[in-house]
Amino acid sequence: MNATEQAALLDGARLYDDLLGKVDQRTLDILAHRRKTAIIRHRGWLVRRALLLADVLGLSLAFLLADTLFPDRYVTVDGLGQVAELALFGLTLPIWIVVAKLYGLYDHDEERTDHSTVDDFLGVFHLVTVGAWIGFVATMLAGIERPPLYKTIFFWAVAIGCVTTARATARAVCRRRIAYLQNTIIVGAGDVGQMIARKFAQHPEYGINLVGFVDAEPKERKEGLEHYRLLGKPDRLPALVRLFDIERVVIAFSRDSHEDTLSMIRSLNDLDVQVDIVPRLFELLAPGVPMHTVEGVPLLGLPPIRLSRSSRFLKRAMDFVLSSSALLVLSPLFALISIAIKRETPGPAFFRQERIGCDDKVFRIYKFRTMVADADARKQEVAHLNMHAHNGGDRRMFKIPDDPRMTRFGRFLRRYSFDELPQLINVLKGEMSLVGPRPLILDEDQHVADWARKRLFLKPGMTGLWQVLGRSDIPFDEMTKLDYLYVVNWSLGRDLALIGRTLPALLRSRRAY
Repeated sequence: MNATEQAALLDGARLYDDLLGKVDQRTLDILAHRRKTAIIRHRGWLVRRALLLADVLGLSLAFLLADTLFPDRYVTVDGLGQVAELALFGLTLPIWIVVAKLYGLYDHDEERTDHSTVDDFLGVFHLVTVGAWIGFVATMLAGIERPPLYKTIFFWAVAIGCVTTARATARAVCRRRIAYLQNTIIVGAGDVGQMIARKFAQHPEYGINLVGFVDAEPKERKEGLEHYRLLGKPDRLPALVRLFDIERVVIAFSRDSHEDTLSMIRSLNDLDVQVDIVPRLFELLAPGVPMHTVEGVPLLGLPPIRLSRSSRFLKRAMDFVLSSSALLVLSPLFALISIAIKRETPGPAFFRQERIGCDDKVFRIYKFRTMVADADARKQEVAHLNMHAHNGGDRRMFKIPDDPRMTRFGRFLRRYSFDELPQLINVLKGEMSLVGPRPLILDEDQHVADWARKRLFLKPGMTGLWQVLGRSDIPFDEMTKLDYLYVVNWSLGRDLALIGRTLPALLRSRRAY
């Protein structure tokens, strides 16, 4: 450990001793409980596993009740009986769980203070309805005798009730555990911040343990809130988050400047903390940002930038399956395009270029060549045509309408983005994703700094918000903001929606290909 690290450690120890007397006993109990083990397990870890178990038990109980009350079971042509039927249902349980994950039925409790089983009901209803009737049809198509319709209806109705009840019970059990409590700091000790604190105190079911306030110019605490201490100024917030294992920070109209507040929020992204904003900062919001309430007061939730292992697995699995299938189907088209490129101009059919990938790793992207072979050597000749360099524009992006280096067939490929199809190889190799931030060249990446580098938390994508919303017409700064918002608000459902919106985007005209 060097001198700088030792000094930082001593400063942290002094700060901890200074603040130790400012927090209540419940906060100290939570910290003591968490530090008994090497791994700190928060609300999300606890609730996700409890809900998964609840779903398995609810579905299994519904199936056993249906099978017991209606013994007229279906039998395969090979004479398989009840044991095989039960085993078959058991084999489908992982599919139910994966689909429930896709529905987002395990992900909201950590983010939303007021999330309850009532909020899950529509998702559970849809999941059980689709699953029950797909199972009914699948047994028929697989050569199994049709199960009685009334038995399927009974399972469907009971499963909805059992899963919902089991989820409510699981949440009730979790709320009795100390791991369910989220240590929370409110930024802003004015009227709004103190109102939020009062509402947290009135609703223990939210599982919020308010550690205190952070504010440079606090107001005197109102009646009933005197025990919530002022922990310091906002510049102490990162240290406070680390010292007290803070999981949630609520931004409630402090007197800090707009820019300072934005910078503070972005600095929290490295600390695995949920940020709730009493709505005002529209620059941080993207379509679909989750909103929850504290006794009717709306809070916009900005979850920490992280993906669970299951989410990463599902994203990678989708990339692998779709990219390998697409490469297999499109292989004849690849051959025809390659032949056409080589017939028009000498040179390779594929163009490879270094790009910046996830976690700053450099990789070589594959594209069909759309320009003459010596296009890179002639880049300075056409630099004055860069559409982003005109009228005080942003020279960090290099896009030329009707680039004279482009071949005739290359212009056709770019018009419909056929030149990007070889990126499916990068997706298959795991260097890219089907959906993600724009893969920047090295010259562009050097202009991305500070909070905007969080865009590299996920693999770059063949398509994404930038590609769907405007592509080359979007300035550099706005492009990096879109990538940042994509990463912050990632979900598999949004990926599928962006894939669906890509084709119409390709058909829209744009100034530069």
